[in-house]
Amino acid sequence: MDSTASTSLAGLWDEIFGSQPDPDLWVVIATLVAALAVTVPHPLWRLSRNAITIAHEGGHGLVALLTGRTLTGIRLHSDTSGLTVSRGKPHGIGMILTAAFGYTAPPLLGLGGAALLAAGHITALLWLATMLLVAMLVMIRNAYGALTVFLTGGTFVAVSWLAGPQIQAAFAYAVVWFLLLGGVRPAFELQAKRRRGGAGDSDADQLSRLTHVPAGLWLFLFHAVSLCSLIGGGRWLLEV
Repeated sequence: MDSTASTSLAGLWDEIFGSQPDPDLWVVIATLVAALAVTVPHPLWRLSRNAITIAHEGGHGLVALLTGRTLTGIRLHSDTSGLTVSRGKPHGIGMILTAAFGYTAPPLLGLGGAALLAAGHITALLWLATMLLVAMLVMIRNAYGALTVFLTGGTFVAVSWLAGPQIQAAFAYAVVWFLLLGGVRPAFELQAKRRRGGAGDSDADQLSRLTHVPAGLWLFLFHAVSLCSLIGGGRWLLEV
């Protein structure tokens, strides 16, 4: 009995953390085109940006926990905005890191995902993403946010459990391409809003008040992280 259980656990471990074969180059290119198709046109971006908001607010929440702050809740709104609330000192390194890992979270998640895919860990990426979404669902505090995260997590579960290896690979590559490409656009949108005199309480402005560093420099950091992640992650994904 114990031997059977150990064998089953070992098989599950190998299935999750073992390496899978790389997809054909045409699959990688096709998923890149699909990611561009939902990131560039504005009507589709208004819908797909919800997924970037999940990663954005999830980044705030995760770093808040890692820096010892108390995460009290996350809200996601239908206009693709979001809010993460945590308790702790209103200043200091914990608050600075929490504010900084919003706009940087989607591209960094994409870069990490690209590293996993480059190493052939397609299944591990899907399971890790599912676990992060389940953990985030617990902290959601509004109905729209709960529905969005539930549907996103449900998609990952369905692909992980029901789809074949080729579909899993295509889905994983599409997700990572989307995080890399979709992680670039929000910083430009924020820059445009600030140029028009809006977004006065954006992450960049909050960081400026916390650090006495101009908001424009924080915005430059957001651009640098997203573009460098796209370049580095894109090279990994294309080396199949």
